[in-house]
Order: sequence, then structure tokens, then C-alpha cells
Amino acid sequence: MLKVLDPPAVRRWSRHCAAALGRARAEIDALNVFPVPDGDTGTNLHLTILSAAEAVDALPGGADANATWQALTRGALLGARGNSGVIVSQAVRGLGEVLGRAPGGGADLRDGLTRAAEMARAAVVRPVEGTVLSVLSAAAQAVRDAPDDLAEVARRAADEARRALRRTTGQLGVLSRNGVVDAGAAGLVIMLESLAEVVTEAYSERHEVPAPAARIAPEQAQDTGGPGYEVMYLLDAGAQEVDRLRGELDALGDSLVIVGGEDLWNVHVHVDDAGAAIEAGLRAGRPHRIKVTYLGGRPHEPGPARGVVAVAAGDGLAALFREAGAVVVRREPGSAPTAAALLRAVREAGTEVAVLPNDAATHDVAVAAAEIAREEGVTVSVLPTRASVQGLAALAVHDPLRRFDDDIVAMTDAAGHTRHGHVWVADREAMTSAGICRPGDVLGVVDGDVALIGADLTETAVEVVRRLVSGGSEMVTLVAGACAPEPLLPAVRVHLEQVRPDLEIVVYEGGQGGYPLLIGVE
Repeated sequence: MLKVLDPPAVRRWSRHCAAALGRARAEIDALNVFPVPDGDTGTNLHLTILSAAEAVDALPGGADANATWQALTRGALLGARGNSGVIVSQAVRGLGEVLGRAPGGGADLRDGLTRAAEMARAAVVRPVEGTVLSVLSAAAQAVRDAPDDLAEVARRAADEARRALRRTTGQLGVLSRNGVVDAGAAGLVIMLESLAEVVTEAYSERHEVPAPAARIAPEQAQDTGGPGYEVMYLLDAGAQEVDRLRGELDALGDSLVIVGGEDLWNVHVHVDDAGAAIEAGLRAGRPHRIKVTYLGGRPHEPGPARGVVAVAAGDGLAALFREAGAVVVRREPGSAPTAAALLRAVREAGTEVAVLPNDAATHDVAVAAAEIAREEGVTVSVLPTRASVQGLAALAVHDPLRRFDDDIVAMTDAAGHTRHGHVWVADREAMTSAGICRPGDVLGVVDGDVALIGADLTETAVEVVRRLVSGGSEMVTLVAGACAPEPLLPAVRVHLEQVRPDLEIVVYEGGQGGYPLLIGVE
């Protein structure tokens, strides 16, 4: 028997635990009726712990306890799936906070279980009894008076967790009606029993998963009438921003769990408005690895077969995109449209949709809207267009008669071969890649970076064009903004005709605010 839970033992536990959950996955899935009957709790817990085990396996053999538990914690956080997976990842973090800084004896495991129960419960905005939280709390309570012996603490925690699991049926109405124990709690019991087996070095081939009173298919379980979408994402943000996010998401839906720390968080919530949940994350920080799952009911019926959605910042640009057959979403200068607006446009566009965000800030919102649409059966591809001129180039080669994938490749290629720039007048002092600018300075932007700071709008625009045009350039597109002075376009055009008379020059009235001139070079 082990006297301490040292790094090699933690490695063995993570592997053994992942394997045990993998064997029990289908049986746990069959228990899953809360918080929604989607039949995936066993799968989610297996994938969560498998991610943690793989993170530990990637460490060098001599890694100390702190490094081992940090890897386990981060792996569980990054791989957390579903409501139960996110909660369990926080329990792992609680264990790691104690055991990563301690020898790993019986007293340390006892303190770690207490911390795990506290942190898991604190992560759930509205805790419910009869769940994984109840079983974890019962296990932690059972070892508070245990002797400082690692095997005794591990066995007591596992035994009490098994007893507490049986009690969950009577603690939660939906479990009682369906004759099942809580699925997430069943997974936690296997985790604690696996730990006891590693410590006592007495392994079981299989862990018991209490069968439903009458086996239930997920679609036959009682419908709770809850929200329609599960939204999950990783979030780079500070603690204060996450506190505000909790309040926003709590008002939007239920089953809210936010776990993590040190500026990386895993967010889980069930909502009717998936776009609003993602936009709240965008306000708090940088959401990534966004996953939206449709929880039931009848998905939206999309419109015609093939379409394009284009985001436009001006009346003229909007008209150009519409004339080319795109569904247009308007945005104001310096802002992005909402995910809800983009989702409506995708639904209108068809069942196979290319989205042209035409702006770096809009790209993440478009990705979020696409995730929701995919859950409704729409095939969506968000193209990496960072400027309106790239969107125009992509739309110019769009062919609805091509295979969708081939059309996306052609549009992406056209956008990628379009260099872009613009000029604008600074309204405040700021540090740029070309130096410090002051109010009234003219900024010349080349491929997304401020390349020069000038005093004259026309001279700066000419210099931007000169830097964009190369020997292989064939066409220049100039899009005039609402605030473009009358001499600007003629001056840029004269320059181009003098230095490159072979170029095709196309001029549009874009009507965009903020940017007097947008420039594209294909």
C-alpha cells in the first residue's frame, strides 16, 4: 500500500481513472437525465479525464508534485466537456491546490478532498442537491475524522461516495421519476474508487454502475422544458471580468458553471439565446474553442440551398454585396454586429453558407454564429476576410454551381491574394507600429498594420497604394468613404495611371464612415 500519493502514483491514477471511465461510459450515458436528458455524461467525463491523463503523460519522468498536479489540472480544464466534466475539472483543481504543495499523505488527501468539494460547489452558480456536488461533499465529510493514513482516507472517501450515490435518486425529483442515480455522481464514484485502488494496489476489472429501474433512452427521459442550447468556451479574462460574466450568464440561462483561474476559464451554460451567451464572453475577454450544442426540439428550417453572408460598414458597400447576391449584415464603424444578427442572416442565406466577416473584430462573432447554425443543420464556413475589399474579391469568384468545398477554396484563395489597406485620421494620441500618433495625424494602414503616419490625406493614400502594389498586381479596387474629400480619389487614380498604366482600376462609392479610402490590390 502507498504511504503517499507521489507523482508516479498520480500518473497511475489518471491513466487508471480514464480507462475505468471509458469502460463505464455507455452505462453512465444511460443514466443521464439531469440537467438535460442528452445521454452524454459518461462520454464527457471520460474525455475530460482522458485529457488530464494525456497532459500528465506528456511531462518528463522526473516531474515533481507541483508540476504533475498543474498538468493534471490544466489538462482537465482544457478538456472539460459538459456540465459534469466542468465541475469535475474544478474538483481536480481543488485536489491539486493542496496535494501539489504537500507530501501527499493521508492528511493531505483529506484536506484536498475538502478543498475539491468547496471549489466545485463554488463554481456552480445555482447548486442542486442530488448531484455530483452532493456526493463529493459527502466523501469529503466522511474523511474529516479519518486517521492520517492514505489508504484509510482513500477507502473511506470511495465507500461514502458509493453510499451517497444511491441517495441521489431520492434527492432530485427528475432522478426519482426516472429511477436512476445521478450520472455525473456515478462518474465521480468511479474516480474515487480508482484512486483507492491505486493507493491500496488492489485493482478491480470493472466498477459497478447502478442500472436504471427501467432502461431509458435519452429521448424518452422527461423533458424539463429548459433552454435550447448548451454553450461552452474557454475564456481568457481576468477575475473581475469573470465575476461580471457570471451575473450576465445567470440572467440568460441555467446550469451555469465557470471554472479555472489565472486568466484561463472554462465556461458552461444552458441558454435559449446562444449568441447572447457568446457575446457576453466577448465583452469579458477572449472566448475560444467555442462549442454550441442543440439540446432538443425542432431546429430552425434553413432557407434555399447555397448562399453568402457579407458584413458591410457602409451603404455603398452593402449595395455592392447585395447586387452580388449576398445577404448583408450592417455594422457601424469600430463595432461588430451581434451573433444573433449574423445567425439570422445565415438562416436566411441557405443550407450551405459562406460568411464574409470583412473585419478582424467581426470574425470571432461570425465563428460563434456559425457554431449555432451548424447545430441546426446548416453547413457554414467563415472565410478569413479581414477587409471589405477582400470580401468583394471573394464574392467576385463565388459560383453557386460549384461543389461547396470547392467554392470555399476559390473564395478563400481570392481573398488571400488581395492585399488591403486604408487611410484614416487619428482622433486621439496612441502608440502604433509606426510610432506615436496624435489627433489629426493621417494613418496609413497596410495589411492590418499602421505602416506610416502622415500630415496630408492624399499624400498618405498615395504612399499606401505604392506599398501595396507589386510587380504581380493586376487590379486595384478603391472604395471611397462617406468623408472622402473630393480630390482624394482622382489623385490616387492619376498616380496609378502614371506608374502602372497596365493596372485595372475599379472605383466604388462605399459610404463607410471613419475610413475615407479603402484599397484592395489583387
